[in-house]
Amino acid sequence: MKPKALVAAIFASVISASVFAQTTTPAPAAVSTPRIDQRAINQDKRIDAGVASGQLTAKETRTLDKRDAKLNADIAAAKADGKVTKAERAKLTREENRNSKKIHHKEHNGRTAAHAAK
Repeated sequence: MKPKALVAAIFASVISASVFAQTTTPAPAAVSTPRIDQRAINQDKRIDAGVASGQLTAKETRTLDKRDAKLNADIAAAKADGKVTKAERAKLTREENRNSKKIHHKEHNGRTAAHAAK
């Protein structure tokens, strides 16, 4: 093989390998969900604050923690393919809205950890 042909073949293989590597790795912006992620963190803090203040009973806390775990699993599943679609974002937002309402309801329903212990 001639030196120019060898150099051309090596160059072509390097270029094709770099193109292949770029197409197999997800772009960070494609799986970025900063609002959804921050809202999930905030809801988890609200649950922790409800436990600390005694506004949530142990049973209420378990229920809210299960909802939180499901939300986190759904977020991970949406990100798993490397792209979070508009429909997936809408679904996650609806789920966060439902969880937020449940947290508020459970914190303000008059049941407290001290009351449940009596």
